[in-house]
Amino acid sequence: MSLGLVQAAYIIAALLFIMSLAGLSKHETAKAGCWYGIIGMTMALVATIFGPQSEGTIWILIAMAIGGFIGVRKALKVEMTEMPELVAILHSFVGLAAVLVGYNSYGLSHEADPVLQNIHNVEVFLGIFIGAVTFTGSVVAFGKLNGKLNSKALMLPHRHKLNLAALIVSALLMIVFVHHPDNIFPVLVMTAIALAFGWHLVASIGGADMPVVVSMLNSYSGWAAAAAGFMLSNDLLIVTGALVGSSGAILSYIMCKAMNRSFVSVIAGGFGNDVVTSSDEEQGEHRETTAEEVAEMLKSASSVIITPGYGMAVAQAQYPVAEITAKLRERGINVRFGIHPVAGRLPGHMNVLLAEAKVPYDVVLEMDEINEDFAETDVVLVIGANDTVNPAAMDDPNSPIAGMPVLEVWKAANVVVFKRSMAVGYAGVQNPLFFKENTQMLFGDAKERVDDILKAL
Repeated sequence: MSLGLVQAAYIIAALLFIMSLAGLSKHETAKAGCWYGIIGMTMALVATIFGPQSEGTIWILIAMAIGGFIGVRKALKVEMTEMPELVAILHSFVGLAAVLVGYNSYGLSHEADPVLQNIHNVEVFLGIFIGAVTFTGSVVAFGKLNGKLNSKALMLPHRHKLNLAALIVSALLMIVFVHHPDNIFPVLVMTAIALAFGWHLVASIGGADMPVVVSMLNSYSGWAAAAAGFMLSNDLLIVTGALVGSSGAILSYIMCKAMNRSFVSVIAGGFGNDVVTSSDEEQGEHRETTAEEVAEMLKSASSVIITPGYGMAVAQAQYPVAEITAKLRERGINVRFGIHPVAGRLPGHMNVLLAEAKVPYDVVLEMDEINEDFAETDVVLVIGANDTVNPAAMDDPNSPIAGMPVLEVWKAANVVVFKRSMAVGYAGVQNPLFFKENTQMLFGDAKERVDDILKAL
């Protein structure tokens, strides 16, 4: 394949990637957006593998076949509830790839022009740094999301100073490396610092901010890919990495805004690390209810709002929830869903689960669209949500989630909370909602309780 044909394929692929992002921004065009991305990536791979600069094509194809086989096997086994940790671990692969490309690029490139050589050395250094931070940060995020690591924030003494010191020392090492490119020792020291920095950066972020962390790591992986593109002189990799990096950064900003947090504060330590947390002890008496009583409550309602959370995903309760929605709508009851921007542990997680269960998308509303309607709602079903419906965010300035916009479910006439127990949520914060006079608790597995309600209906 000629160089001109490769460049043309790259331009078309880049346009398809942009069209893919645009298509994915609306549910009506999301399927087309997926196909644009698939076609674009196929063109990019074919052009790269069979281009004039490619060497060892057979080995590349063998590696791709092995990697593709492993990827398909793993993806087929992954439940939707495990999607956040899958995304996190895939980000770590991108980071590790950038590190390996950086070291190989350093060993193979020798520019004749000293200026170009200096530029290349900076590219190598930054590529390895970003890749190493992404790698260990993503591994820690994976561990926190799947429960192998504690979701609470790591509180090392002077943690902000440690992070700042890591950045300053790395910058000084880059200056030394650029002036003495034959000495790889500064790069090795920087790699160790970057690996520790990435680990500490995510370990010091609490569970409540995990959706933002996943989005942030998505951005990091994009910049790591862009850095690899500079090292390999691959224009498409630069464009693709920049698209992923910028879109991930924008999504992180949107999510931080939805939680009334600054992006810098999340990176610096996350929710509640510098405030005195309120007690985890129960704040009054809670009232229990039964599935049959909830069914009767729903039958007599004219307006129902369902607010799902990660508990619904874990229990795989979205299918019977969709059936209940259909039955209530057949009775003429107005049923809608309220989705918090950080519901679940991945942006859009709840929307995908509901779409998978065939819930009509026109009744799935964002927090800003539905918050004012709770006061006029007869029944709210809180299924597996906790921190996103916590009134302490608005009422308790000392709460770790103070200032975070939440779904104001307590304003409804009746609130039914589906929970396994009275334990605190992922952020480790007690929820006063459970003890309000208009709230009733329905304990047990969410899917089993929803099935019981469905039978009673």
